Amino acid sequence: MEPLVSRVVALERRLNVRVEGGYDTTVQADPDQIEQLLINLIRNAVDAVQETGGGVGLAWSSNDEILVVELRDEGPGISGSSNLFVPFYTTKPGGTGIGLVLCRQIAEAHGGTVTLVNRSDRTGCVATLTLPSRSAV
Repeated sequence: MEPLVSRVVALERRLNVRVEGGYDTTVQADPDQIEQLLINLIRNAVDAVQETGGGVGLAWSSNDEILVVELRDEGPGISGSSNLFVPFYTTKPGGTGIGLVLCRQIAEAHGGTVTLVNRSDRTGCVATLTLPSRSAV
């Protein structure tokens, strides 16, 4: 997992995304698809913190059954979360509304999920990717 995360984080040039670690986990999935999923989530998080000057951190953990990747941002948080995964719905100027839909499709194709919730400890959002360990990256 660590090499994939390092590659994806290096692609984001607007902000230094903190990699808060996790055990180096090796799991099986389509690495290109998981990479695209993480690129979309990171891009959204960095877009959000551009408004607040906050940071973005990425961490993961796993056990025998599940891999959990959490991306925490210090942006303004989300409002109206019922439309987040509606195709072509966007709140961003110039947005297409397909990024989160694609993330969800990729996760579900691997037997996993993607969720977004507001942080409880401060302003911002937590995007969580869960994948079964047997079919993860």
